[in-house]
Amino acid sequence: MDIQSTSVPSTANDGHHSGGDFKRDMGFWGNLALGFTYLSPVVGVYATFAASMALAGPPAFWMLIIAGAGQLLVATVFGEVVSQYPIAGGIYPWNKHLWGKKWGWMSGWIYMIAINVTIASVAYGAGPFLGALLGIEMSPIANVLLALLIIFLATIANLCGTKFLANVAFVGFVVEIIASAAIGVWLLLTVRKHDLSVLFQDFRPSDMQDQTPFVVAFVGAAIMGIYLYYGFEANGDVAEEVRNPGRVIPKAMRMTIYVGGLASMFIALGLILAVGSFEDIINGTIPDPITTIFMEAFGPVGFKLVMAIVLISFLSCTISLQAAASRLMYSMGRDDQLPFSKFLRKFSPTRAVPPYALIVAGAIPSAVILISLLSENALLAIISFASFGIYLAFSSVVFASLRARMKGWKPSGEFTMGKWGWLISISAFVYQVFAMVIVVWPVAGVPWYDAWIVGLMTLGVVLVGALYLFGAHPERRSGIRGAAGDAVQSAVPSHEPRL
Repeated sequence: MDIQSTSVPSTANDGHHSGGDFKRDMGFWGNLALGFTYLSPVVGVYATFAASMALAGPPAFWMLIIAGAGQLLVATVFGEVVSQYPIAGGIYPWNKHLWGKKWGWMSGWIYMIAINVTIASVAYGAGPFLGALLGIEMSPIANVLLALLIIFLATIANLCGTKFLANVAFVGFVVEIIASAAIGVWLLLTVRKHDLSVLFQDFRPSDMQDQTPFVVAFVGAAIMGIYLYYGFEANGDVAEEVRNPGRVIPKAMRMTIYVGGLASMFIALGLILAVGSFEDIINGTIPDPITTIFMEAFGPVGFKLVMAIVLISFLSCTISLQAAASRLMYSMGRDDQLPFSKFLRKFSPTRAVPPYALIVAGAIPSAVILISLLSENALLAIISFASFGIYLAFSSVVFASLRARMKGWKPSGEFTMGKWGWLISISAFVYQVFAMVIVVWPVAGVPWYDAWIVGLMTLGVVLVGALYLFGAHPERRSGIRGAAGDAVQSAVPSHEPRL
């Protein structure tokens, strides 16, 4: 593989339109497929269905609509930003231009850790499905080995280049759409046990209803929608590989929410109406309702086929996550913002991908997975940070865009929100705060360090990042591309310091 170190241009436009060394091999459908497979309705719903049903029962379904609407607002804000700054890496360069170098660095650091941990969580979650397909008796070691295999396959796929990535993402997109429709229809036709009225009923036992108001349980069940609706930022992470990114990416971001949301709601509805006893899920008698439902609906042979389809979704999701993570690390690497940046910014002209950034986006998740062999609690603690870290990084962009508007920024990309900019941006930020509160809210009945595990992990990540930022001062390095804080440059007095 021919590899070269990316030169750091000194032009102020940051290569917004030139695309740098990447090949613009990705069109609208490839970009949509990348975001959709990252969002992955199958992965999102299957990973959180049991927990959401245990918290609130069937009404948890409505949280898919609420969370989808909230994230659509965020995707619209992102679309406006990426339209003006179509740069590889997404959140880091967007924040760098909206606010400044330090804000960009910290948000990039948080997102980098969160997305690599998310890769680990998806690959680890795929292990049991791969084991079921292959007839492997699962154990902690088997789960780890299968998860590492998933990451290895994803890395190989990504190293094959942008065009191959777009094609793989599109295949995953088509398979998941067809599978979601087919599985949902089959569940509704063959094993449906309830009508739509259950979506408005509280199936929790009376003592639980007395202890916890339903509205509290309902809000807690938002974890299904919160975990599901991200992935659209991946559309922007590969901005330098997309043809006409200022127009294509904002549309693909919104379509990712539309299509992913509808597919997710259809899958969830089929599963909910096929549940035999909601009470047994709530009291823990049936900890894995999806397997029970699938075995009843498809039988042993059909179950294997469904597991193969689910596995394709998990693999596609891992590939898309890794692509997004590698572009972020490459973007920060070519700005000389991270340790070992000289490797992260290396680029393969043959494949038009950053190979070392991709390898690191496989190595970090692999290390996280291996930790489970030492301590399952440690793995849980690390993975608990994933969703909150991504939402924290998302909110940093929305907040930075609001600040930029206050200081006179007038978006100038091909897509803008126009007169709706303030309302959509403020509403998006309010939703992001709501989602983060839900994720970080302490779990009752456990030791304080377990109850606050998400907050503690986030604090640790932020503290480590702050120590590096204020100790090594990467924002002072001369390799940074483009003008930081230029979104409000004309509105900020020259003597005012920028973050």
